[in-house]
Amino acid sequence: MKRLLTLFQNKYFLSAVAFVVWMLFFDKNDMLSQYEYRTEVNKLQVEKDFYEKEITHVKKDLDELTTDLNTAEKFAREKYFMKKDNEDVFVIVKAPAKD
Repeated sequence: MKRLLTLFQNKYFLSAVAFVVWMLFFDKNDMLSQYEYRTEVNKLQVEKDFYEKEITHVKKDLDELTTDLNTAEKFAREKYFMKKDNEDVFVIVKAPAKD
């Protein structure tokens, strides 16, 4: 018990404890802020990966559209429901299944 009391009376120990408490809780870059920054970085990394995949997919579609006219026609028909003058287009939408 006496050893613990002398430890708390040591000015260097008290300074170190005060410094650690300040850095953990009261500093601008405290532990809570660091956790929030880390979760934000992880979320942004997931978004970055998603958009990189989308970019590669769109570049592939663009390359196909610029090289082949039949692909461009197919793309226009499927994505934008375009048709020729003598055709009728029927859009079939499936109803969601009821439980």
